[in-house]
Amino acid sequence: MRLTVSDLAVRRSGRRIFAGLSFALGPGEALMVTGRNGAGKSTLLAVLAGRLKPDAGEVRVADVGEASLPECLHVVGHRDGLKGALTAAENLRFARDLLGDPALAPREALREMGLAHALDLPVAYLSAGQRRRVALARLLVCHRPLWLLDEPTAALDAASQAVLAGLMARHRAAGGLVIAATHQALGLDGARELRIERPALPVEDALEALA
Repeated sequence: MRLTVSDLAVRRSGRRIFAGLSFALGPGEALMVTGRNGAGKSTLLAVLAGRLKPDAGEVRVADVGEASLPECLHVVGHRDGLKGALTAAENLRFARDLLGDPALAPREALREMGLAHALDLPVAYLSAGQRRRVALARLLVCHRPLWLLDEPTAALDAASQAVLAGLMARHRAAGGLVIAATHQALGLDGARELRIERPALPVEDALEALA
């Protein structure tokens, strides 16, 4: 898969979040999206995921056959997107059935994340770090070439961060792409960095914010 983003611009509530963002990724490549809180890192991922429409610019994919961009990606956002009343296994089976192109079985995916013991536990009983690992296990139950990760190490201890780094390395070795919004290093060797700078407010907006 190849992804090309050209001169992307987004406004929300009438204010410019960013403009002129451009980058391209090919098989096995990774991009770390950095910047201050509110700079637009999560907004960029939402545009790539098809959840927000840009005001300008273009997002193109190649070497994916007839698939659209949303059909080519996994998203792990700030919120884990898990159903607390369902077990870890049930959450993963739901994701696998919804997304299609199955890969690892839920039991195997949880074992990869060090959560084999949580297979039949309701997610509501798990700690924040364990819930995060269940959310990341969704990356393993279906084949998707592009991983969009928003602060993927949130709530993870050092051991779990190392596991995630290994998963991303294997994904890239198989030709997959990773785009991660992050405030810290993720072990993405050779990754490029796209820093989004928060634009200055127009004078009238700045005065209003100070009022």
